[in-house]
Amino acid sequence: MQTQINFRHIFEATSNGVIVTDTNGEIVHINSQAEGFLHLSPNCSDGIHIKKISKEFGNIVSKSLELEMPILGHKIVTNKYSVIVNISPIFEKKGKIGVVCNFQEMEMFERSARQLESYSLLNKQLKAIFNSVSDTIWVCDGQGVVIDINKASEKINAIKAKDIIGKKVADLVKGGMFDQSVTDLVLKRKKQVTIVQRIMKTGKDVLATGTPVFNEKGEISLVVVNSRDVSELNKIQKELQDSRLEAQKFKEKLMEISFQELKEQNVIAENRKMRDLLKVAFKLSNLEVPNILILGESGTGKGLIAKFVHQNGKRIKEPFIQINCAALPENLLEAELFGYEKGAFTGAKEQGKIGLIELAQNGTLFLDEIGDLPLSLQAKILKYLDDGEVLRIGSVNPVKTNCMVIAATNQDLQKLVRNGRFRKDLFYRLNTFTLQIPSLRERPEDIIELTRHFLQVSNKKYSMKKRITVHGLGFMRSYSFPGNIRELKSIINNAVVISEEDNIDVFIQTELKSKSDSGLSCPDISQRSGSFESQINSVEKEIILASKAKYGNTRAIAKNLQISQATVIRKMKKLGIPRLNRIKNESINT
Repeated sequence: MQTQINFRHIFEATSNGVIVTDTNGEIVHINSQAEGFLHLSPNCSDGIHIKKISKEFGNIVSKSLELEMPILGHKIVTNKYSVIVNISPIFEKKGKIGVVCNFQEMEMFERSARQLESYSLLNKQLKAIFNSVSDTIWVCDGQGVVIDINKASEKINAIKAKDIIGKKVADLVKGGMFDQSVTDLVLKRKKQVTIVQRIMKTGKDVLATGTPVFNEKGEISLVVVNSRDVSELNKIQKELQDSRLEAQKFKEKLMEISFQELKEQNVIAENRKMRDLLKVAFKLSNLEVPNILILGESGTGKGLIAKFVHQNGKRIKEPFIQINCAALPENLLEAELFGYEKGAFTGAKEQGKIGLIELAQNGTLFLDEIGDLPLSLQAKILKYLDDGEVLRIGSVNPVKTNCMVIAATNQDLQKLVRNGRFRKDLFYRLNTFTLQIPSLRERPEDIIELTRHFLQVSNKKYSMKKRITVHGLGFMRSYSFPGNIRELKSIINNAVVISEEDNIDVFIQTELKSKSDSGLSCPDISQRSGSFESQINSVEKEIILASKAKYGNTRAIAKNLQISQATVIRKMKKLGIPRLNRIKNESINT
């Protein structure tokens, strides 16, 4: 037979200490927890006045009996125990008949208080997060009843939480709030579901995802629904697309501005190939690539393209340093590029000299005629490109520098590599990004624009009003221009200065015929045979022989061909053309 639960069972089972006294303060009942808290022997306290057990307890009991009211949360601290006491008088119809003391240890009470405070803080934090997110959040129970919604849900649905909480989502759908319920689908399918839901009141479409929360029995206890305004996302996507289109238009506008600026720099780009090259150059300048190689015949404007790259990049406010690698002997070229310390060699400045590479710090270094760079300097340039450090002549302390290096040449570097005159590793280092400038023969539509441009510039420079007609432009268009843009500019400049007539057509026709008759025009290669290299050498030899016969010395030849005197001497030696005795002792004009 099952034992009946009585008063004593309950009295002893409570976790708190309990002492019951009569109106005189004598102990009537005391449980084992109270004996333990107060360090009393079992069953030795019945009938004893409570003050004999604890003076503090006796005082608070007497006060409660006197006031005939409860005293709650009273602290009693002694060297034996620390407790929180609640005193409540016991009344019958005739009046008070005693008091009950209910107490627990301070440590247990404080631990419970801390837990309660922690839970309260956590609840506040979760509530703050719940209401601060921009996505809408609905929390429903396992029957689809709304437990809570956040502030974003109130805003997007144009509702108040107090009007929604406690209602079934299915009823809200029937009432016309939504076209369908993701919560009902989650409860039916028992898995996460995502749908596009229409909010009827606001006309907005939202992407809603319902996620089930299962209890330990595998039943759905909660459904959490979060949704995002798809119409807002579509708007943002359209704005982003519009911004990209605007950026593209702005970029194209920048290119147009750059082409206009190029005209001011004597560069004309009506030809498709030239425009494509300038677009690539513009892109490289904005990407700030470290090394660029510019290839093209003499006079095609390699220097102007190098300046274009510099002026359209982030280094525009930094130095643009240019040096012709064919213009100086090896020892002077090294000193110019790398600089030297005080007393590094005979003739050196007492204070030493900073090199051009250091001067180009954060800017651009343009190495023109890189194909003429001596092998020993090629090794030093390669080392600089690898580690970004410059070692001055006579110094042991390298200097760290950072600059964009643009190299240019009219020579076939691959052939120079095969012949051992140019380092293969340096070639590959420079050849990462290459700009091949087309010759003027390949861009005939630019000849007329260039002619008009240089005529305008020369007229302004010399205060002239010379003009050219369609016939004169036709003569220019039919000429081959072996000297490319440099030659065209020279012809127009001479016509403006020398021609006695305002119309320069006759001067242009005579000048071009003279150049063609002297062999300075581009020969008809269709009648030639042999390898590409041999044909090029043959053409170069004819041009230099014709110039030599007409001008007689290397300085005048160089001036007419608009190349350096050192290049003329080098090519004469390469092609086996003897120099006249009267020019053997000429000094190289650098």
